[in-house]
Amino acid sequence: MGGGGRLVPGAAGYAEAADALAVQYEEVTFEQVHHEVLHLVPGRPGWVLDVGAGTGRDAAALAARGHRVLAVEPTAALRRHGRRLHPGAGIDWADDSLPELASAGDGRRFDAVFATAVWMHLDAAERSHALARIAGLLAPGGRFFLQLRHGPVPAGRRMFEVSAADTVTAGRTHGLRPLHCSERPDLHGRDGVRWSSLVLQADGAPGGA
Repeated sequence: MGGGGRLVPGAAGYAEAADALAVQYEEVTFEQVHHEVLHLVPGRPGWVLDVGAGTGRDAAALAARGHRVLAVEPTAALRRHGRRLHPGAGIDWADDSLPELASAGDGRRFDAVFATAVWMHLDAAERSHALARIAGLLAPGGRFFLQLRHGPVPAGRRMFEVSAADTVTAGRTHGLRPLHCSERPDLHGRDGVRWSSLVLQADGAPGGA
């Protein structure tokens, strides 16, 4: 996430580093980042929301699988890189961020919501608001995919230490039951950085994996 023309506290530092981040994000693939949960990504084409979409790496991969993707990214420079790197991918871009997600307020329900390297930018109150918002946006049986960073905070960034266990517990209070929880090392080899991979499912019929 990163700031565009409005202040997004969790986005601090992203606009200034957008050019370098665009290279870094595209060095790894959707399949590498989400390797352990690929079997839980809905197989039938549907609506997917990618929050903090960055350069659209994941959004483009999801669109290639047949999904209609709304990519939410508050950093104007990253959205520009996304349009440049993934032209014609069928992605709908929006300048928006958690916890409000006003751009998703047209009554649409999503089969999957992705928040990759986003959740740790929100404080406790924002995470509570965001979980309620996402739970309300998921279709019955829809799935919430999180990649949660742990470790040293880069200079100039706003991050909080958030455990996978606490996220699972908070999800249950909003009708989101855990389907998957695992941990992996950092794909870029950064010292002390590790990631939790979580999938939470909304009450209702199973999603179309």
